Amino acid sequence: MEISNRSIQYLEYLTRMYERILDEVDVGVHAVDETGKTIIYNKKIMQIESMDFQDVINKNLLDVFMFKDDQSSTFVQALQEGRETYNVKQTYFNNKGREITTINNTFPIFNNGKIQGAVEIANDVTKLERLIKVNINSKGTPRFTFDRIIGSSHTINEVIEGAKRATRTSSYVLIVGETGTGKELFAQSIHNASNRLSAPFISQNCAALPDNLIESLLFGTKRGAFTGAVDTPGLFEQANGGTLLLDEINSLNLNLQAKLLRVLQEKTIRRVGDTKDTPVDVRVIANINEDPIDAIANNHLRKDLYYRLGVVTIFIPPLRERKEDIPLLVQHFIEKYNDRFQMNVKGLSEEVRQSFMEYDWLGNVRELEHIIEAAMNIIMDEEMILYSHLPYQYRSKMQLKERMIPLSMVDTFIRESGEAAVPLKDQMELFEKSYIDHVLKKNDFNISRTASLLGLSRQSLQYRMKKLNITNGKIQHVER
Repeated sequence: MEISNRSIQYLEYLTRMYERILDEVDVGVHAVDETGKTIIYNKKIMQIESMDFQDVINKNLLDVFMFKDDQSSTFVQALQEGRETYNVKQTYFNNKGREITTINNTFPIFNNGKIQGAVEIANDVTKLERLIKVNINSKGTPRFTFDRIIGSSHTINEVIEGAKRATRTSSYVLIVGETGTGKELFAQSIHNASNRLSAPFISQNCAALPDNLIESLLFGTKRGAFTGAVDTPGLFEQANGGTLLLDEINSLNLNLQAKLLRVLQEKTIRRVGDTKDTPVDVRVIANINEDPIDAIANNHLRKDLYYRLGVVTIFIPPLRERKEDIPLLVQHFIEKYNDRFQMNVKGLSEEVRQSFMEYDWLGNVRELEHIIEAAMNIIMDEEMILYSHLPYQYRSKMQLKERMIPLSMVDTFIRESGEAAVPLKDQMELFEKSYIDHVLKKNDFNISRTASLLGLSRQSLQYRMKKLNITNGKIQHVER
């Protein structure tokens, strides 16, 4: 009996040793029994296949993984045919649809001539495959289409449907949206869904160049027009038959806007220094990052140019008006930077997810992407983006928002003033009095501690208390 107990203890010791060794080796080890049920699944293969242990162990191989139509599993070949395979590249999908590529050595396990299982040793080449794809894609010109627009909210779907209708004609289009909402993505999508698809798409940011250069860039130059001038076609001629995107159209000076209006009306251009007009067939799409009515009122946009460009006007909603799309956008950007950085981040922590849904996103989708990219530059081995990974600027804004006084408190102060409407100066003074009094009471009228919390020096707080007639923690109202 004593020997039996020692044998059991020794077997338990060996099992722990084998488990530790399997988890420390830098190759994936996956073993199944004769029915195809997983019995060994080490830490490395979990990382390679982006799977949790409980999702695979004691489950049939074919219930968890999917293989391409033209490929069969080397595991299945080992189990059914007793075939050994070495250095075979295999691409398959986990139960979340994520593509995995490995180089496998697979062999059956025999006992008395009967197959009792199979083992696969896998080396990860998924990251290499991703890198190759990124390099291939980076060599081509990116082409955005409507199916690349991320979002399932009613708000964004309504805008997409409106933009799709604009692809049927060659009317000019004005796209209105805050910075970072994806205006160029919509512009390219309209071009690529129109009958101008095979013609040029040229984009120019009107704020990127000074006025004396933007004119010659748009309309071209005639030899001798000025010192060093040669015959050069402008963007309108280069985009002939296609689409010209003018980004930040409201940054053009009003004189250039008048010349642009003439081109849109006459459908001809005249090069700088030339005396003849050249006909052009160009669909103009213009982007503007402020409300067109405000732009006209502020002399940023000519009213007649607005009427000409705004035949079709598309308003892209800011991210704060379609927050239900944030989870989809986050997953898209995580996958994008997983490919770019060869990482395996799976998602957001609950704390980060909640803060994203509460944030105002003044920089819109572009700001969200930058925050995801910045966080993934901080991550080491974690699989989730934690609050501590987020940029300092974002965390500072969230902390400031948490410290802001709710409007309900302001309403209380207005009611306590006893007047239906109070001049702003008087209301601000009343609020300052009430707020300082509130913090003083919270700190038992300790001047030093209160001053520190308010971000004031002790002397500055005392000065304000005297000025506002706050004594002993009580506000002394002054007749006006």
